[in-house]
Amino acid sequence: MELNDNKTQNTLESSTERSTEKSVVKTDLLGMDRAMMAAYFVEIGEKPFRATQVMKWVHQMGVSDFDGMSNLSKALREKLKRLAWVRTPKILAEQYSDDGTIKWLLEMDHHNAVETVFIPEKNRGTLCISSQVGCALECRFCSTGQQGFNRNLENWEIIAQMWVANKALGCKPKEERRISNVVFMGMGEPLLNVTHTFPVARILMDDFAYGLSKRRVTISTAGVVPAIDKIKTEVDVSLAISLHAPNNRLRDCLVPLNKKYPLERLIPSLYRYVEGGHSKKHVTIEYVMLDQVNDRVEHGHELVALLGDLACKVNLIPFNPFPNTDYKRSSNNAIHRFRAVLEEGGLNVTVRKTRGEDIDAACGQLAGKVADRTKRTIHRVTLDQTVNF
Repeated sequence: MELNDNKTQNTLESSTERSTEKSVVKTDLLGMDRAMMAAYFVEIGEKPFRATQVMKWVHQMGVSDFDGMSNLSKALREKLKRLAWVRTPKILAEQYSDDGTIKWLLEMDHHNAVETVFIPEKNRGTLCISSQVGCALECRFCSTGQQGFNRNLENWEIIAQMWVANKALGCKPKEERRISNVVFMGMGEPLLNVTHTFPVARILMDDFAYGLSKRRVTISTAGVVPAIDKIKTEVDVSLAISLHAPNNRLRDCLVPLNKKYPLERLIPSLYRYVEGGHSKKHVTIEYVMLDQVNDRVEHGHELVALLGDLACKVNLIPFNPFPNTDYKRSSNNAIHRFRAVLEEGGLNVTVRKTRGEDIDAACGQLAGKVADRTKRTIHRVTLDQTVNF
C-alpha cells in the first residue's frame, strides 16, 4: 500500500494509507455535494477537479463501479476502490399503477425501508422522495404519520432515490429528461433533517449531477419555522406548506406541530421567504380536503383571511384513505364549493389530481417499512374529535 511522503498530509489520508484493507472504513461518495466531494479529494491527496468528474459518472451516467470511470487514471481508480464506494439501496418492491405512476420500496438497512414515487405527466415527470424513515409529526390524515418514526435518512439514502429511479426508468445523459421535478413530499418531515436534505437539494441542482432548476426542486414542510428561514440562504428552492387548516384550534388537531409553531409564527415566515431576493417567489399551500372537517364554506373564508396578500398558490388535495382512519374524502361538490370561495377571495387555486391510488402511492398513503422507535401508542382519531372546529 502506498505511503505518502508528505508528513503534513491530512490525517484522513495518512491514517487510511497506513491501514490494512480490512480496517479501512470506506467513505460513501453518493451523498456528497460538489463542495464536500472536492474537499474529500483534497483530503486523499488528489486535485479538487476530480469531484466534478466523479459526480458526472455517478449521477449523470449512473456508474457506481470505479472501474467504469474511464477518464480517471488506473492509480486513482484503485485508490478509490480501497478508500470509497458508491452505495445504493436494494429495490425490495416495484409497483405500477394503471395511470403510469411507479412506486419503489427501497431497503435502507435491515430493519427499515422507504417508498419513492414517480408520477409521469404529459409535460413533466415528478419524483416524490422521502427524507426520514417514518415521521414523528403524527399528522392525523397521513399514513406515514401513523407508522411511527425510526431515524433521519442520510445524504446518500435520499439522493439514492433519484439515482435508483433514473436507472429504473432507463434515463441517459443528453436525452430528454424523464424526471424533470423532484419534491420532498414522501415519508418524513424534510425540515427536521436539514443536515441531509439541504446537501441533497444542492446535488439535484448541480450541473455536474442532475442540473434541475431551483423552481423544479420543492421542499414540503408542516411548518418548521426556523428551518423555513434557512431555505432562502442555504438552498433557495421552492417551498410548499402542509397547512390543511385555517385556524390554530383545528390545525393543532390535524397537524400537531402547530402547537410548537402556530399560525402566528408560520405565516410571517412565509412572507419572509417570498420577499427580497433576485427572483420572484411564491409558496404552494397544500390543503387536504376532509369531509365535514375542514371543507366548509366558513373554513374557506377563514383561509382567505389567513393568507391575505401572500404570494401563493393553494393546492386542494382530495383525501386519500388508508387503513384504520375514520376520515373521508370531501365530495366533489364540497371541493368545488370550497375552491369557489377561495377564488372569489382572490387566491390562485388548483385541485390535485389523485395519482397512484391503486398502489397506495397517492399523497398521504406512503408507509414503507418502519421499525418504530417512538414506542407511542398509535390511536385512531375519530371524526368527533375534529369536526367541531
